[in-house]
Amino acid sequence: MESKRGIPVSIHLKTEVRQENEAEEFLFDISGQVIRMGNTLYIRYKEEQEDGTPPVPVTMKIFPDGAIQLTRSGETHSRLKFIYGKSFETTYKTPYGTIFLTTYTKDLHFTLNDHPMSGKVTVAYDLFMAEQKVGSYDLLLEFSA
Repeated sequence: MESKRGIPVSIHLKTEVRQENEAEEFLFDISGQVIRMGNTLYIRYKEEQEDGTPPVPVTMKIFPDGAIQLTRSGETHSRLKFIYGKSFETTYKTPYGTIFLTTYTKDLHFTLNDHPMSGKVTVAYDLFMAEQKVGSYDLLLEFSA
């Protein structure tokens, strides 16, 4: 399946956020696309915003070596990279300025089925700002054609 147009998929996205002693869970059932270019897989969708602002375009890029990059673009822009057991420095660009962040990936799994096109991505990571832990995040993305 080499397709620049992509295959329409249904996406179930669950994010659990733990900051200090509080936990929040966000659930989305949305539509998106899966695109394969060479050995790299792209999952594209628009993330609805709770504050009523326009949806944010998101691209999850899954590299052949198992690394995952999550890019959000819009009024704010971030690019998070995940490799099991590794830390990555990144920036979070807002209309008010740039924030420097670091991710540390505690867990990472990806499965893909071709018939029918479906898959599952799980990422558990800690987020740091200026070497101070901001929170722990668990992301689950399931998709199917």
